[in-house]
Amino acid sequence: MSSSLSLSQTDVRPRRPLHVSLWIAQILLAGMFGMVGFMKIATPIAVLAQKMAWVTGAPALVRFIGICELAGAIGLILPTAFKIVPKLAGFAATGLLAIMVLAVPFHIYRGEARVIAVPVLLGVLAAFVSWGVSEPLRFRHANE
Repeated sequence: MSSSLSLSQTDVRPRRPLHVSLWIAQILLAGMFGMVGFMKIATPIAVLAQKMAWVTGAPALVRFIGICELAGAIGLILPTAFKIVPKLAGFAATGLLAIMVLAVPFHIYRGEARVIAVPVLLGVLAAFVSWGVSEPLRFRHANE
C-alpha cells in the first residue's frame, strides 16, 4: 500500500511545474504573436516595408499572416482561461507552429538565415503548448 502512495505522490509533483510552464509559454506566445499580428494588420504596408522588405511584394499575404497570428494569440489564451473547449488552445498553437515552420525556409530562401532563431524558438514553444494542451488531464492536480 505504501508503494502506491509513493507512486501517486511522485505522480502529482511534476504536474504543477508543467502546468505553470505551459501557462508561461502560452502567455509569451500570445503576447508575441498578438503584437506582431496586430502590427501586420494595422500598420500601412509602406511603413511595414521599412522593417520587412518582403511585404511590398505580397501585401495580402502580410495581412493574412497577421490575421492568423492574432487569431492564434487569442486562441492560445481564451479557451483555456475560460475552460471552454480548452483543446482549442492546442489547435491555435499548432496553427502558430505551422506559421513558424513555413517562416524558417522562407527566411533562408530570402538570405535572412540570421533571423531564423526567432521562428525556431517560437515554434518550439508552440509545439510545447500544442503537446501540453492535447492531454489536459496530464496537468490536472489530484485535488482538482
